Amino acid sequence: MQMISLSGWPLWAIVALFLAAAFVIAAGGTRMTRAADRLADLTGIGEALFGAVLLGGATSLSGIITSVVTAAQGFAEIAVSNAVGGIAAQTTFLAVADIVYRRANLEHAAASVENLMQGALLSTLLAFPLLAMNAPPFHLFGVHPMSVLLVCFYIFGIHLISEAQSAPLWQPRETYETVHEETREETATHRQLRRKWGLFAVLALIVAAAGFTVAQTGIALAERTGLDETIVGGLLTAVVTSLPELVTSVAAVRRGALTLAVGGIIGGNSFDVLFVAFADAGFRSGSIYHEVASNQVFVIALTLLLTGILMMGLLRRERTGILSIGFESFLALVLYVGAFVTLFWAG
Repeated sequence: MQMISLSGWPLWAIVALFLAAAFVIAAGGTRMTRAADRLADLTGIGEALFGAVLLGGATSLSGIITSVVTAAQGFAEIAVSNAVGGIAAQTTFLAVADIVYRRANLEHAAASVENLMQGALLSTLLAFPLLAMNAPPFHLFGVHPMSVLLVCFYIFGIHLISEAQSAPLWQPRETYETVHEETREETATHRQLRRKWGLFAVLALIVAAAGFTVAQTGIALAERTGLDETIVGGLLTAVVTSLPELVTSVAAVRRGALTLAVGGIIGGNSFDVLFVAFADAGFRSGSIYHEVASNQVFVIALTLLLTGILMMGLLRRERTGILSIGFESFLALVLYVGAFVTLFWAG
């Protein structure tokens, strides 16, 4: 199923369209984080929960569309690589945000029980695709049961995070550099709220449309250049569809909204694992988990490693580190670049 034919387009035009979609995703994501921060205050929803669910989900729309469209067209490896590769990229983006925040290491200043629970939820969710890949290729109406369990456990995990936020049983020790979530008491009329939600919805639709364009141009680039689908999905489309997370995390850190920055990334990552379940539903030839190669397992393992390093950073809370960033952030950058260089040369 080819939704848009790019077969007659020159390579430079495909690359230009790919980059144009990337710009739209980055710009739309920037506006969305401003609207999200404002809505978090006006509605009374906390920054951590809002960042994890609403902002994380909305900025992930381009990635959802990319994974589902490529899966529906039979490109299983691009679909899965885009999902897990985006999580790896977004986790590494926190190292970039750490560079921007010069007062202290981001892991030290933004440590919270919500962010730690989101990291634990993410690690748990990443185990589901690995289990499905090594389970019998059973499916019901083309969907593997593990995809349903993945969605159910995500909802349950978000419920647990919400409970931990409302009644935490322990907190990280406060230091001079610890930054708390800002709670601004603001009121808004129903008309103002409708306008804010309307703007948020329009921006989400624009980002989703750009995600569709990324999917089509990504497929065309894989076919035209002969690049491995894992490289196209795990690096090219994953980084592009993750640009809102990069822009929003850096913008939030500059405004001092550290909880929103870290919660948006980790919470968005947990939501992004659902891309695999959505892609499984879009892949009509059976279970998508049994159509992928060992490269996808490599990327999932990389993502688990990066998530574990991030959680250790939040627990260890180093105040200063290498080149003005924490050791964990520095290690994440090295591992991410090294992993994809390895995939590129191996392919």
